[in-house]
Amino acid sequence: MNLRNVVIGMLFITVIAPIALYTDRFAAFAPSSSRIDFFEDVTSFTLPADSGRLNVLPQELSTVFKDPIGVVYTTNTNSTQEEVASSSDDGIIQDSIAAAGADSQSQAVREHKSRVLSATDEQVQSQTDAVIRRVTDSAIAQQESRSDGTDAASNSKDPKSLASNVVTQRASQDPPERKPGVKPGKASEKDHLKPKVGKQTDQNAMSDARVRQLRDQLIRAKVYLSLPATKNNQHYTRELRLRIKEVARVLGEATRDSELPKNANDKLRTMEQSLTKGKQIQDDCAIWVKKLRAMLHSTEEQLRVHKKQTMFLTQLTAKTLPKGLHCFPLRLTTEYYSLNTSQQQFPNQEKLEDPLLYHSALFSDNVLAAAVVLNSTITHAKEPSKHVFHIVTDRLNYAAMRMWFLVNPPGKATVQVQNIEEFTWLNASYSPVLKQLGSPSMIDYYFRSHRASSDSNLKYRNPKYLSILNHLRFYLPEIFPKLNKLLFVDDDIVVQKDLAALWSLDLRGNVNGAVETCGESFHRFDRYLNFSNPLISKNFDPHACGWAYGMNVFDLDQWRRQNITEVYHKWQKLNHDRSLWKLGTLPPGLITFWKRTYSLERSWHVLGLGYNPSVNQKEIERAAVIHYNGNMKPWLEIGLPKYRGHWAKYVDYEHPYLRECNINP
Repeated sequence: MNLRNVVIGMLFITVIAPIALYTDRFAAFAPSSSRIDFFEDVTSFTLPADSGRLNVLPQELSTVFKDPIGVVYTTNTNSTQEEVASSSDDGIIQDSIAAAGADSQSQAVREHKSRVLSATDEQVQSQTDAVIRRVTDSAIAQQESRSDGTDAASNSKDPKSLASNVVTQRASQDPPERKPGVKPGKASEKDHLKPKVGKQTDQNAMSDARVRQLRDQLIRAKVYLSLPATKNNQHYTRELRLRIKEVARVLGEATRDSELPKNANDKLRTMEQSLTKGKQIQDDCAIWVKKLRAMLHSTEEQLRVHKKQTMFLTQLTAKTLPKGLHCFPLRLTTEYYSLNTSQQQFPNQEKLEDPLLYHSALFSDNVLAAAVVLNSTITHAKEPSKHVFHIVTDRLNYAAMRMWFLVNPPGKATVQVQNIEEFTWLNASYSPVLKQLGSPSMIDYYFRSHRASSDSNLKYRNPKYLSILNHLRFYLPEIFPKLNKLLFVDDDIVVQKDLAALWSLDLRGNVNGAVETCGESFHRFDRYLNFSNPLISKNFDPHACGWAYGMNVFDLDQWRRQNITEVYHKWQKLNHDRSLWKLGTLPPGLITFWKRTYSLERSWHVLGLGYNPSVNQKEIERAAVIHYNGNMKPWLEIGLPKYRGHWAKYVDYEHPYLRECNINP
C-alpha cells in the first residue's frame, strides 16, 4: 500500500504537475481582449485614396502601406516578437502596426527597444529593394500629378498623413531623382557613352604625343649645347650629343606614336635624365629666352627661303615637258608624214560650218590633254554625231595632233585640226598683243635672270603667256566666221556630263556665259587689276565677281554686234607697259567682257583641281566639267594624286604609242 502511494505521488509530480504548470503558463501568455481588438482594427484599416496605388506589393492584409522604414517595435512577450519578426522579410506588416497604432500605443512603444532590420539573405534583400523602388517611383509620380496632395499631409496625427510621411521619408533615402521624360537606363547609357567618345577623341588627339615630346627634347638639347655653361662641361657635352643622336635615330620620319620603335620610351627617359642634368648646370632663364628667340628667327628665315625655292621649282616643273610627252608627239609626227595625202584627211568636213551642230573650240599644243577632252566629252554625249571639235595648235604639234585623231577618232564626232600659222590675218599690225609679245621689253622681262629673281610673281613668267595660242580666244569670230554660238574649252578639263544644253542656253544679250568665282576674296577684280591706276578705278568695281576661263559659252552674233574684239584691242594698247595688269588672259578677259557676262550655275564648271587639295568631293561628282587649273596638271608628276584618276581614266595607257614613250598612269 505504501509502495502504491509512493508511485502515485511520483506520477503526480512528474506528469500531472508539469501539465498544470504549462497550462497555467499558456493562459498567462494568451493575448488580452484589447490586444485582439488592436489587431482586428489594424487588419480592417483601409486608405481609400492611396490603397490602389500600393497594391503592387504581395500582402495578406487588405491595406498596403508605402515603403517600410526598417524599424521594428517589439512587445514584452516572446510570441508577439516572433510574430512581428517573421513578417520582416517583406518589411510591410510592422510598418502598418507602427503607423496605425501611433496614438493608442504611444506609451507601450516608448517602453520597447528599437532595432534596424538587416537582411541576411542577399536575394531577399535585392527583391525587397526592387519592390520598394517601384512603389516609391509610382507614388512620387502620382503625388506630383495630384492637386490635393498637400491636404492629405496637413494633419500629422491622421493615419493617412502618417502613411504619406513614411513614403516621403523613404523617398528621401532613394537614389537621385530621374530627369522627367527619361526612361530608367536610357540616361545612364548616354552618360556612359559620353566619356567613351571623349576618350576616343583624346586618343586621336594624342596619337603623336610621344613624337612631339621627343622633338621637344631635341630642341631643348640643342639649346643646352649652345649655352656657355654647357660648353665648359665636356663630359656633359659628349653625353648630350650622344643622346641627341639616339633620339634622332629613334624619331626618324615618324609622325605617329605607332611608328616609333619599341625602345622609344627608354630613349625618352634617358634623354629626360640628361636634360635634368643640364638644367642643374644652367638655370639662367634670360639666356634661355635669348637663345630660343635666335632659334625662332633662324627657323623663320629658313622657312622663307624654302618657300621661295619651292615656288621656283614648282614653276620650273610646270614649264618643263616630261620626257614621255616629248617623245609622244615626235613619234606621231613621224607616222603622219609616212601617210599619203588621202589618208591625212578627216571625214565629215561638211559639218564644220553647220550652225545647228554643237561646235567646240580647243586651242592646245598638248596632244594627250586634247585627247582626254574629246574622249570625255563624247563618252557622256547623248548625240555624239552632232558634236564638232575645232582644234587649233602650233606648227610643231600640228602633224602629231592630226595623226592622233586620224588613228583614234572620237566616235561619230567630227574633228578639225588647224595650224595657227595658217591664220595670215593674225599679225603684229592687227593684234596689239602680238606686237607686245615680240617687243624687247617683254623679252627682257622673261629671259633676264637678274630681273626674274627680283620679281616674286614667278607665275607670270610661264611661257604659256608668250604663246599666241593663249590669246587666240579673243579672236573667235574671225576664226569661225559662219558660226553663231561656240563652246570654248581649255585642254586641262575633263567633261563628266552631257553638255548639249549649253548650246541652247539663252545668254540674255550677253556675250560670255561663265561660272563666277567670287566665293573667296582672291577671285575678285582687285586681285587681277591695278586699281591704283585711274583708268581701272574709274571704270571697274574692285569687289566685282570674277569668272573662270576653261569652259565658256560665247554668243558670236552678240560678239560681232558689240565689237568685242575692238574693245580687247583698246585695253591691250593701254596696257603696253603692264601698268593695268600683269600678263595672262584672265585680266583682259574680265575687262573685255565687263557687264557682258552671263553667270552659269556653279555645277557646270568646278575649278581648283590643279592647285587646291581641298575641293569638295561632292562638288566634283556633281560637276559637268572639272578643271585642273594651276601648275599641278594631271599629266605631270607634281599633279595632285587624289584628282589624277578623274583624268587618267580617259587615257588608254595600253596604246602602242604611249607604251613606246613610257607614258604610265
